[in-house]
Amino acid sequence: MRWTPLIVIAAAAFAVEIPFFFFGTPSGHDVEFHLYSWLEVLGQWRHGILYPRWAGLAHFGYGEPRFIFYPPASWLLGATLSAIVPWTLAASVYIWLVLTASGISMFLLARRWLERRNALFAAVLYAVNPYHLVIVYWRSAFAELLAACLLPLLLLFVLRAAEDEQRMMVPLGILLAAAWLTNAPAAVMIHYSLALLMLFFAITKRSPRLLLAGAAAVALGACLASFYLLPAVYEQKWVDIGEAVSAGSRPADNFLFIHTTDTDHDAFNRMISWVGVLEMGVIAVAATLAKTRKSVNSSLWQLLLGWGVGCAFLLLPISLVFWRILPKMQFMQFPWRWLLCLSLIFTVFVALGLQRWWMRTIVCVLSIVVIAAAWTRVQAPWWDNDADLREMQDNMESGAGYEGTDEYTPVGADPAAVDKSARDVTVDGPARAAIHVVRWNADTKEFTAQVSAADQLALKLFRYPAWNVEVNGHSIPTSVRKSTGQILIPVQAGLNRVQIRFVRTWDRTAGAWISAVTFILVLLWFLWPNRAPGLKPQLRSRSSRV
Repeated sequence: MRWTPLIVIAAAAFAVEIPFFFFGTPSGHDVEFHLYSWLEVLGQWRHGILYPRWAGLAHFGYGEPRFIFYPPASWLLGATLSAIVPWTLAASVYIWLVLTASGISMFLLARRWLERRNALFAAVLYAVNPYHLVIVYWRSAFAELLAACLLPLLLLFVLRAAEDEQRMMVPLGILLAAAWLTNAPAAVMIHYSLALLMLFFAITKRSPRLLLAGAAAVALGACLASFYLLPAVYEQKWVDIGEAVSAGSRPADNFLFIHTTDTDHDAFNRMISWVGVLEMGVIAVAATLAKTRKSVNSSLWQLLLGWGVGCAFLLLPISLVFWRILPKMQFMQFPWRWLLCLSLIFTVFVALGLQRWWMRTIVCVLSIVVIAAAWTRVQAPWWDNDADLREMQDNMESGAGYEGTDEYTPVGADPAAVDKSARDVTVDGPARAAIHVVRWNADTKEFTAQVSAADQLALKLFRYPAWNVEVNGHSIPTSVRKSTGQILIPVQAGLNRVQIRFVRTWDRTAGAWISAVTFILVLLWFLWPNRAPGLKPQLRSRSSRV
């Protein structure tokens, strides 16, 4: 049947969620960050803010610019699902869709070498591989899980680029842009992986032009994603971005089998370490068997093994020097994130090297045993029930807000020192004031203040350079309360009409224009005669050409 692969992959993704019916929704490390982001975006859409930048209810109403820095793909998809399906099911539907999409992308890759049935096995194994299960049950890293859909396409596009680098430069650039818009750590992994893969083919094919094509694809991807990437890079100086690599989140604290003073941290690290050992061990066995098969292209074997060795090396403490000197590597935080790439290599080698079904069954059973042992012996997952999820909704609808993120906190702000129950506007000094709030949403604040004497108004809002304040129609400079970091606005005696807007800074404008112009050029490239036909995928071919 034509739809059999989709049905089987979707069924496998659904099987991963069977425990949800008994325990609830997994409440992993990042679940509140993502779910509150979805609710925040959904709430801003209802106020007419189509592309949010400022998370108004973060830090319990003082806000943070999380949507400038966190890539948009996952929170746009999550908010869309939250608007369509019941809130208590949104996360489950998201996970199911993403796992299914991951399997489909692997099926497209595997059909390059394998017949339909074996390609379908590879697709299912990739969708439900051990690291994906860790993400689902323990991490709730929804953006990282979404990035898993891109990795099989990366390898597929690179293999095609080795055959025709000019035709594949634009598709590769689009993929790299998608990586930046999905998950920043995964984008770093994908770019370093691309460099390794392109270098391999440039050497083996004696074609330096491949490196130029790869560099052009990187530039194209950055330009397409510039509307997000340029502000995220430029505005880092306005937030405490260094908190992203604080103690516990540094690469040095997250190599395989590392020990720290945090018991829970070490328990999770021990679990993820055994998952890594499982995948590396299976890769070693499957790669050895694949080497003996004449049907496996030697260049492909060398490519996958080299990529796998590189990923495995970066999981170990001996690689610390590379984490310190390679650009942006430290902001990946966790070396075990390279298991995202290693899981693809694991899947392809199992499909190519373990041809007998009893061998594949052993790999699947071992994977289940490792996850089950981690569940029962090392660290059980945490769960949210329907009441917990509805409490999140209530916090948003009531305006109570939620805990913010350290690395996105504006410079000078101290979330620990704020009054969570403070009113939106208060007088900072001895003057008396009658305050009437006209509008108070994420990017616009309007109110009037009838003040008895000149004074300052303290807002329930952290100061950030993108906030523009007008009093009685005139832009004015503001100050900051040093103890908390919230905005202080000077006002005169009498009636003051105050309007505050989150304005478009130059970097956002420049990024949007770069993305728009690049998108038009890419569109013209696809529409140009004799271009698009060359991109039609040969999905039914099982050629082992590399």
